Amino acid sequence: MADRYLFSSFFKTLALCAVLSGSPVLGETALTAEASDPARLGWMQGFPPPADKLVMQSESDFFSFPKMRWTVCHIRELMPTKQVSRGLSAPVPLTYALDRGIDSVSFVPMGAEAEMSWAESLAANYTDGLLVLHEGRVVYEYYSGCLSEAGKHAAMSMTKSLTGLLAEILVVEGDLDESATVSAVIPELKDSAFGSATVRQVMDMTTALQFSENYADPNADIWMYSRAASPLPKPEGYSGPNGYFEYLQTVRKNGDHGDVFGYRTINSDALGWIISRVTGKDMAQLLSERVWQKLAAEQDAYLTVDAKGTPFAGGGLSAGLRDLGRIGQLMLDGGVINGETLFPKAVVDNIRAGGDRKAFAKAGYTTLPGGSYRSMWWVFHNTHGAFAARGVHGQTIYVDPTANMVIVRFASFPTAANAKIDPTSLPAYQAVAEYLLGRSSVQ
Repeated sequence: MADRYLFSSFFKTLALCAVLSGSPVLGETALTAEASDPARLGWMQGFPPPADKLVMQSESDFFSFPKMRWTVCHIRELMPTKQVSRGLSAPVPLTYALDRGIDSVSFVPMGAEAEMSWAESLAANYTDGLLVLHEGRVVYEYYSGCLSEAGKHAAMSMTKSLTGLLAEILVVEGDLDESATVSAVIPELKDSAFGSATVRQVMDMTTALQFSENYADPNADIWMYSRAASPLPKPEGYSGPNGYFEYLQTVRKNGDHGDVFGYRTINSDALGWIISRVTGKDMAQLLSERVWQKLAAEQDAYLTVDAKGTPFAGGGLSAGLRDLGRIGQLMLDGGVINGETLFPKAVVDNIRAGGDRKAFAKAGYTTLPGGSYRSMWWVFHNTHGAFAARGVHGQTIYVDPTANMVIVRFASFPTAANAKIDPTSLPAYQAVAEYLLGRSSVQ
């Protein structure tokens, strides 16, 4: 990613939110989690902060490491956002039964021989916050870096899973036809690559799109998309699309829909448009009304927006750790939370069943063998039936139905690619699940 192309820092942020893997790392990555702690480095401390400690929108590096470790908790201070309201009712506190034995749980990372402890893995993965729920109770809670229990953190592409969840709810409730072509729902997309795809193909990212996310190429589609999506004033002479929806109309087809899984954020933005057109509500309002207000959440969340106020359905969410724990518990319990049914159990059943495993295998995710993708959730098809929301730099909502366990992690790992983090994350999650199952068997 080269600064000489004079793209704004927003473009960099959007690009990093947009991909699950493969983006280059900006800046120095040798610092450990302890050495790169935002408080230790003094980012934005002082009244005013010293010039060399500023993290600002006018700079081109606010999402580069190590500044990124401050930015992930302060997105709304750098760009416009729209509130995802929790409503006016009182939150329902989570129940606690903390178990510090989890720190000593050990596992062998993928491709390694030496064991690592759960506690050691937190620093190894630059963990900012981590919550473990077992049988509906919090058994582990951890904060570090920029995050405190009252703070909010960028969810990155976990946003996609909430967009997919809303779409799956509409499908199950009969308000959205998954077999319909996109053009039947959004006529404006008739002449784009999306027009001939089905809603289901968009939901499962098996669309055939001509869309390059090669950051080394200044003419790659990702940069055109980023320029269109920026909420900042367009530069003099700019004549391209303005906003997510205008950009989507320019995407061209490449191949056959349904053949290969291709992780492209523009699918999430197309799905955001679809669910907004069907419901008459934007992503922030719909997420608030259908989920956030009914979670008895502790905090409002928020979504970044483009210049026209359209929420970023593919990666714009920031939220509190415990509230994403509530999302995970809602999924674990089949749409029920605090005794209230928010959506039919079939919604979660459909997601857990997974998508086209053959189409997914063609994408070459080596740390997710046998996996699939359904309604913008990652399905592992492991012995525990686990599935997850995932985002760059280590964001995770990991749901393990067999262990009756939910893990939520916020992180600011220097490299965007989860393939770099999975070797010390997925075995750790499995080890904690086995530990909790063993503990339950002796109680």
